Amino acid sequence: MAESELGTGPSPGEPDDLELLRRARRGEWEAFETLVSRLQPRVYQLAFGIARQQQDAEDVTQQTFLSVMENLDKFREEAAVSTWVLRIATNHALQILRKRRGVKMVALEQPVDGGDGYATMPMPEFIAQWKENPEDLAQRSEVKQVLHNALDELDAKYSIVFVLRDIEGYSTQETAELLDLSVSNVKVRLLRARLQLRERLTQQFGDEAHRILAPVIHE
Repeated sequence: MAESELGTGPSPGEPDDLELLRRARRGEWEAFETLVSRLQPRVYQLAFGIARQQQDAEDVTQQTFLSVMENLDKFREEAAVSTWVLRIATNHALQILRKRRGVKMVALEQPVDGGDGYATMPMPEFIAQWKENPEDLAQRSEVKQVLHNALDELDAKYSIVFVLRDIEGYSTQETAELLDLSVSNVKVRLLRARLQLRERLTQQFGDEAHRILAPVIHE
């Protein structure tokens, strides 16, 4: 997904997002309404991908544009307007996840360190061939439910990267911009998420007859 595709984009002859935002700053309400209608589909899609509930996604969308309206003067024009808006939406969606889980989660901006790098990747405890083709499995409703549940159990700093990259289709660079992370941080967290989710799915759908026990590491 290219940077220009983060929003729906203007039609030929229409003002771009930045021009609409500048007009909104000057009090032109119609310009703000146009910006909202242009970006709302992407905001809702992103919110639904993170929260995975319609009502929550609708609430996030509403709160996002309220925040945009209240902070028009704070946009420093250092990134695309769509990136700024979607970053606000991401933050609101994460707040909903925090409330839903009732726990304090690690901040997304925490940098990769010795405990969150490639060298400390967890070794899978269950390795097995899948009974069916993974592409066929992915279309089954029970697989989608297992994945949904597994995402709920992941630390948010991993699940959100997986949702943005592998479900919503954002590039690594776009994901980094939306979450205000480095590209290397996104790559590490995505790999961790994929490993954990794959093991969860393998435990459910792996073929026991071809199971390989992970080696025991003696300290």
